[in-house]
Amino acid sequence: MFRRTTLIASAAVLTLATGCGAADMTKQASPFANARGAKTVTLSVQSWVGAQANVAVAQYLLEHELGYRVDTVQVDEVPAWDALSQGRVDALLEDWGHPEQEQRYVEEKKTVTRGGDLGVTGHIGWYVPTYFAKKHPDVTDWKNLNKYADEFRTAESGGKGQLMDGSPSYVTNDKALVKNLGLDYKVVFAGSEAAQITQIKQFAKEKKPFLTYWYSPQWLFEKVPMTEVKLPPYKEGCDADPEKVACAYPHTPLQKYLNTDFAEKGGKAAAFLKNFQWTTADQNEVSLMIAEQKLSPEEAAKRWVERHEATWKAWLPR
Repeated sequence: MFRRTTLIASAAVLTLATGCGAADMTKQASPFANARGAKTVTLSVQSWVGAQANVAVAQYLLEHELGYRVDTVQVDEVPAWDALSQGRVDALLEDWGHPEQEQRYVEEKKTVTRGGDLGVTGHIGWYVPTYFAKKHPDVTDWKNLNKYADEFRTAESGGKGQLMDGSPSYVTNDKALVKNLGLDYKVVFAGSEAAQITQIKQFAKEKKPFLTYWYSPQWLFEKVPMTEVKLPPYKEGCDADPEKVACAYPHTPLQKYLNTDFAEKGGKAAAFLKNFQWTTADQNEVSLMIAEQKLSPEEAAKRWVERHEATWKAWLPR
């Protein structure tokens, strides 16, 4: 995301049950990736559902409108850059900002090429349920969090308040923030996006207070309204030293990246992926169908495509 501390496909890979802490599968990349003369595309799949929605729609249109075979590989965020550089995957459709990888692969090695804005702005933050914020408005200022530590305490957090994170694979600043802001909290990892969603829903069902690391865009906000806790304002460079971070996460325009050979020789598929750009509302529409309505990614993509022809027609290369 800048760095997503954290913060998309074959049917087997593209499931909500897959946590954000997906296994590194770069060694098992598609045999079709970067295949010379073959009309195939290999997309990197991150495990959060918004990113899965990107891949589902891109895959559907590449297959049904442009006649490509699309293969997918699930890879964690940082290893995805290695796979992209090596040609094991052709494109990464949702990156939350990894400056070290950008410098190494885009600027220095030039094995990865920028694919443009996804059209969605991502933001990570700390959130409490809106029902709790309405009762205790001052909880939305980080300076007052210690006042509520006891209410956020769980069996996993011991004598401290719980700050719930998702997967340990996310690039998160939360442990440093807790320490540097002097907060009486413990970061507790749910294990994956899916597990975190389950926990949040359970807390909400019981109207219990909770403090959680979360991010937008994300369809869950429509099911469990949450209010952001204001952390010290983000300023450029305030998160440069991971050990000294004491500021909020930035708002980050999410980016696409392509393997450079694919970007230059990938024909209509590469042109299409560069043109692919939609809104937060578009992404959430597909995400909700996958995660809440339990449609297959292909069916969710098909329904979105049927409703939004004017949007995706503009992505097709002329």
